[in-house]
Amino acid sequence: MKKGFPFLVFTLFFLQAAAQQTNEVNKNESNGLTYMREEEKLARDVYDSMYAKWDVNPFGNIRQSERVHMDKMKTLLNSYGIEDPVMANRDQPGVFKSTTLQKVYHDLVKSGTTSLTDALKAGAKIEELDIADLDERMAQTKKEDILTAYRFLRMGSENHLRAFVRRLKSQGVEYTPEFLKKEVFDAIINGENQEAGCGNSPGKGQGMGQGNGKGPGKGNGAGNGPCKENCCAKGSGSGCKSKKD
Repeated sequence: MKKGFPFLVFTLFFLQAAAQQTNEVNKNESNGLTYMREEEKLARDVYDSMYAKWDVNPFGNIRQSERVHMDKMKTLLNSYGIEDPVMANRDQPGVFKSTTLQKVYHDLVKSGTTSLTDALKAGAKIEELDIADLDERMAQTKKEDILTAYRFLRMGSENHLRAFVRRLKSQGVEYTPEFLKKEVFDAIINGENQEAGCGNSPGKGQGMGQGNGKGPGKGNGAGNGPCKENCCAKGSGSGCKSKKD
């Protein structure tokens, strides 16, 4: 019994250390989460400002998605016990802990108030930057929960980038990428939007369907779930409050 006791103690210590390690992040991962939390806030704040100025989509709808993205990052920060830079400033609009993002915010808002075309270009730049930064951050971690969140954000940014570029094209403006390689940009623009849910999930019978959808049989329900991704670019879903073009 005495001979087995040290081994038991060692095993318990090893298992405890392993459990603690799985709930820890390195410096790059921690920096990535805090930066992306603020970068999603940057998008939300700029789009709020642009919608207040121009009162058109896609700003009105896409800003709803950015709130979802911010919440995704907040959940991870809480999970790993990392201080939230957004709440450090009480989530004041246009205020950032990152000096880099603070400058980007001021530059984009300044340019976006000169004309609607410049505002749409500012939106495209934000989504480009978001995708580039997410690719960099994904290369710095192997944690599946973080990677899953980053992939979700990237999917949303691709949808949003397509929405801004499409709106610019409807005005006779061809957008030229500034942060993404042309082949990466072209692949995104030529791709199709991916759905991430707007409360429009298929209903089951006359009852509540998955995603809070309400629809007869197996058809699409008139859902009441929160607006998230592709629906916001298209202006559909009850979570998308704004319908103006």
